[in-house]
Amino acid sequence: MNTNKPNIAVVAGGNSSEFVVSVKSGANVLKAVDTEKYNPWLVEIQNDRWEVFQNGEKISNIDKADFSFQRNGEKVTFDFAYITIHGTPGEDGILQSYFELIGLPYSSCGVHSSSLTFNKWFCSNYLRSLNVTMAKSLLFTKGDKIDAQKIVDELGLPIFVKPNAGGSSFGITKVKQVEEVETAILKAWEESSEALVEEFIDGHEFTCGALKIKSEKIVFPITEVIPKNEYFDFEAKYTPGVTEEITPARLPENLFKKCQQLTSEIYDHCNCSGIIRVDFILKDETFYFLEVNTTPGMTGTSFIPQQIAAMGSSLTEIISQIIEDRIG
Repeated sequence: MNTNKPNIAVVAGGNSSEFVVSVKSGANVLKAVDTEKYNPWLVEIQNDRWEVFQNGEKISNIDKADFSFQRNGEKVTFDFAYITIHGTPGEDGILQSYFELIGLPYSSCGVHSSSLTFNKWFCSNYLRSLNVTMAKSLLFTKGDKIDAQKIVDELGLPIFVKPNAGGSSFGITKVKQVEEVETAILKAWEESSEALVEEFIDGHEFTCGALKIKSEKIVFPITEVIPKNEYFDFEAKYTPGVTEEITPARLPENLFKKCQQLTSEIYDHCNCSGIIRVDFILKDETFYFLEVNTTPGMTGTSFIPQQIAAMGSSLTEIISQIIEDRIG
């Protein structure tokens, strides 16, 4: 191992249901780090367990005082952290706060952007105030009284019920009957203390990634998402063949540009950094905002690697650009 090369921590795992997906994302990112320039290490975090791996073998526990570890009796420190945790604590600003405190550069959005975008209700209302189009929604905190008929009167049927904080489509239900509303909210509460109930927009799903490096912003080609399941649930997201994904999306040029422009504007509105992905529903030539993902999936079947390939680049190249942008 060349000790002159910067040590890069690819941080995966997390404390949510998305642990398994995050580990797959971490493995894919680890493989893509340019070993001619950097020494990559996998750091797996789950609750109190913070461990360093190399070639699939555990090397050491992480010293949380400064995010270092011991190897052959020597202290090893990191120069950069690439965060691939989906969900808490890597997508909601908690890990970002820790890295800020110890002065370690990292790949994702900052503390405020991460916490804002992770809370779908806060993010949606903030973007709605900036005239971003989206579905109507209601928020229910665990323990609230649920009046299913009142919800249906306000939002119609079908409706989507999802956890307010979280990703990877865990705890999401498409509700078609008033009798199913309460069960769906209880299911969402298993993933988050708040449940978001959204009006159903009958359209097609599209997703677009973006990355800002220094003064340059790269907006990736759009992916068209055609789930064979009724909607884009966890199985559709992570099982090869369950969803048809077309990159670049089959859109007229004006709509393609419109979606990329919206993605770019939302990136700026939320003061994002690193790679993000914005999801939309297209209905009658209007893009309805769904959510911002600030640590989007990086598995072999994920959208961002597809979009990077479609624009003629490689994950290795993009990761190197992000690292160089942060550590010079």
